[in-house]
Amino acid sequence: PLLAALLTVVVSWPKEVADAATVHEPRRHPVDVVRGVNLGGLFVLEPWITPSLFSEWELTPQSPVVDEWSYCTVLGKPECMRRLNAHWASWVQESDISTLASMHINTLRIPIGYWALAPDLSEPYVQGQIPYLRRILDWAAAYNLRVILDLHGVPGSQNGFDNSGQRGEISWAKRPSDIRQSLDSLAVLARIANEHRSVAAIQAVNEPANWGVPKGVITQYYLQAYQLVKSMAPRITLVFHDAFLPVSEWSELVPANMTGSYLDTHIYH
Repeated sequence: PLLAALLTVVVSWPKEVADAATVHEPRRHPVDVVRGVNLGGLFVLEPWITPSLFSEWELTPQSPVVDEWSYCTVLGKPECMRRLNAHWASWVQESDISTLASMHINTLRIPIGYWALAPDLSEPYVQGQIPYLRRILDWAAAYNLRVILDLHGVPGSQNGFDNSGQRGEISWAKRPSDIRQSLDSLAVLARIANEHRSVAAIQAVNEPANWGVPKGVITQYYLQAYQLVKSMAPRITLVFHDAFLPVSEWSELVPANMTGSYLDTHIYH
């Protein structure tokens, strides 16, 4: 199994989050600095992280299989379910979590798509991820790791990247139902968070593209996401991606009194 993408972070968890993460025994190391690993490729397929799942198409010119949507479309739901169940069961094991804890990692970020949480069953995606997610949350609790649940893909794609579930056009929020379905997904994550004390934060959406989604739409969604999650799971920290815009672009959120939230920046783009 592969654990992808070590996160470089300079933020600290609030004291109440740090306290909540200590489930079985006191930590032997400081808890304020986030030292995290992103469990990429588990519940959201990305060919560069999980090339073995895409290997049968690697020699196909202009391969039609480039993301999870096309993976399930080409295979069909029964075969896609069979393969992904095997993947979910094996990609991250308890021994991986133990190893990370032994290296003083204290936080896991777990990407997951809307199709696992509030699916449209007419789409090609398959479901069954949540029991495997809960298993990792239990392991995280056993090894005193905190977890960020990251809504990595939303309906229509927020960025056109394969890591949104569907590569190509950016169509998120063009239909009113897209926002509702995204918020419904966050509600499922909030309920899961209430049942697993290892969950410290929820990310409203990963990497919305400012060149494809108006900033005003993203801002309004962030305000709705904050209100929803805090109403359901008050202890949970909210994480908002900067949409590849300068930090100064988000000063308007400060008067909204969004305490217990962080702004996330990914400097690779």
